[in-house]
Amino acid sequence: MLALPAVAYLTVLIGVPVAVIVGYSLLSRARFGVGVTPPVTAEAYVRLLFERRLDGTLAVDTTYLQVIWTSVSLAAVTTVVCLVLSVPVAVWIATRPPSWRPLLVFLVTIPFWTNQLVRTYAFLIVLNDTGPVNVALTGSGIVDEPLSLLYTDTATVVGMVAAFLPFMILPIYASAERFDFRLAEAAYDLGARRITVLRRIVLPAIRPGIVAGTALVLIPAVGAFLQPDLLGGGTTLMIGNVIQQQFTASRNWPFGAALAVLLLVLTLVAVLLISRPIRRTGAVTRLLR
Repeated sequence: MLALPAVAYLTVLIGVPVAVIVGYSLLSRARFGVGVTPPVTAEAYVRLLFERRLDGTLAVDTTYLQVIWTSVSLAAVTTVVCLVLSVPVAVWIATRPPSWRPLLVFLVTIPFWTNQLVRTYAFLIVLNDTGPVNVALTGSGIVDEPLSLLYTDTATVVGMVAAFLPFMILPIYASAERFDFRLAEAAYDLGARRITVLRRIVLPAIRPGIVAGTALVLIPAVGAFLQPDLLGGGTTLMIGNVIQQQFTASRNWPFGAALAVLLLVLTLVAVLLISRPIRRTGAVTRLLR
């Protein structure tokens, strides 16, 4: 009985919209492309993998598979970069005096105070040909001409890393704060090298935070829209951008809904894959207890 309000809330705000999107994906494109109309058809899902020719036959079309691959690969790169940057920061914060930690965590959360659109627009200034990055590179003589940093996959990844980095730092810090660093000191006393201590002691201890941070970064990064649209400049197409185009410029709501369902399935698969280490870690913890 106590769970009924939460179940009702999730049903209304999550279950109903998902059901609507699934229903739209199984209908036909309305006249002039505004909305959907019967009959029920799976044509939108067929278009994910095939292109219908004028004579009605189907031909394999890998366009949207390439978009999916781009989305997953850029999201994976973003997650790895966030992980590499977050582990040293989180461990460093966890080893500071207790009186310092609230302030340092507060500094990590400051980006949340600024709208993500404003932060993304800021990178248009930072990465353009006359921005601080190119000015520093040309001024130091590293390059002779400004680099074309904007409207590339690199700019997209930079924007996504800046947007999602706090989501990786905070869970890892939460795990590192509970770690007894005297174990690392004991390993040093027994002759272990730094890389061994990090690999065999510290990283396994903060693994739950790493898994949680990976989920918090990877899943929204796959469906990212803002950074590819502004920093990629239309040259970097991710699945979120294609969904937006189908509902606006192309006016093909069934196909846009089918892409949204595909993104939902990809997210579900990612959640299941990421949750396996969490369940395994929990089982090991209960066994040790």
